Amino acid sequence: MASSRPKVVLACSQRVHEVYTTPPDLERLQAFADWEWVACEKELANDEQEIAHLIDRLKDADGLVVCGGAPHISADIMAQAPKLRIIGDMEADRFAARIAVEAAWERGIRTVDTTNGSSYPVAEWALALILISLRNAGALFRRIIAGNYGKTYDDPGYLRGELVGKRVGLIGCGHIGRRLITYLKPFDVEIWVYDPYLPKEMADALGFLLTSLENLLSQSNVIVCLAPITPRTHRMIGQRELDLIPSGAVLVNVSRGAIIDPDALVARLKRGDIIAGLDVFDPEPIPADSEIIHLDNVFLSPHIAGVTAAGAPRMFTLMVDELDRFFHGHETFFDLTPRSIANRRGSKPQR
Repeated sequence: MASSRPKVVLACSQRVHEVYTTPPDLERLQAFADWEWVACEKELANDEQEIAHLIDRLKDADGLVVCGGAPHISADIMAQAPKLRIIGDMEADRFAARIAVEAAWERGIRTVDTTNGSSYPVAEWALALILISLRNAGALFRRIIAGNYGKTYDDPGYLRGELVGKRVGLIGCGHIGRRLITYLKPFDVEIWVYDPYLPKEMADALGFLLTSLENLLSQSNVIVCLAPITPRTHRMIGQRELDLIPSGAVLVNVSRGAIIDPDALVARLKRGDIIAGLDVFDPEPIPADSEIIHLDNVFLSPHIAGVTAAGAPRMFTLMVDELDRFFHGHETFFDLTPRSIANRRGSKPQR
C-alpha cells in the first residue's frame, strides 16, 4: 500500500545542510513527511549531472526546498516532477533567482520563501540604531576616546534624545518593517510608511499611516530605510530627497547603501543638523578615505544587521513551519506572489 506521507527533497550544498538544517527541525519535518537531502554545489549553474540527479529524486516528491548550491528550478525540471506541489527557497528567492516562479504558478505549484529569517535581527538593529542616533552616541563615543567625559546641554542627544512620542517614517514595510513596528509600539510613536507595493489594508491592520516619500522625509523625526535594492530604488534618495529632511531628524539605513546617493548623503550630513545610523553604505567596504567615517554625527556598523548565528537556522525553522501548514491543508504565510516579485524586480506595483 502506497504511503500517504508526503516526500520532501532538500536541495542545497553541504555547508547549508550543516548550518541551516538543525536536528530539532529535521525531527519536526520527519514527524509529518519523508525527506532526503540532495547535495548540490554548483549554485544556479547548468550542471547536467547535478540536474539529472535532482530530477531523479524529484520524480515522486511532493515538496522541494532549495538554498545555496541548488540549481535553478526551471519549467523543465518541474515538468519531470509530476507530484510536486510546493517549492520553497530558504534564502533570497524573493529575487526569483532559484525558482522559475511563473512556471510554477502555471503548474499550480505553491512557491514560498523564508529569507525573512534574517529579518528578525535586522529589525532589532534598526531599533538599536534609532536609539543610538537619537542620543548622538557616535559623537559621544568619539569624545570619550579623545578623553572628554564632559556632558553638554546643547547636544542633540540631550535636546531630542527620547524616542517616545516621535514620528517614525519607514521607507519600505516588508518583513523587517512589520517586525520593527511591533518593536516600536511600546514607545508610543506615530508611524508613517512609504511603500507602493504594500496592500493598503495593512495600514489599518497594523496601525500606521501610508503616505508619500516626500511627506515622510519632510515630516518625520526618525526616518528608517528598509526598501530592497532594485532598479526602481537604486539612488531613490538623492540630494533633493535628503534636502527634505528637517533639522534635528535622524536617518537610519539597514537596507542597502546604494538606495541613497553617497555623495549627497555626505554633503547633507556635513551640514551637521541631522544624525545618521548606517549599517550600509555605497560602496562596501567603506573606503578608508571616505569622509563618512570621520563625521561626528554618524554611527557606523559594517553591514551586520542581519548576520547572526541564529539567522540561518531560523530560515529552515520557518520553512518547516510552512511545509507543516501546507501538508496539513492550511494556508502558507510567506508566499512568492506577483506582488512580491514585482517589488523585488522593481517593476510597476500591482494593485
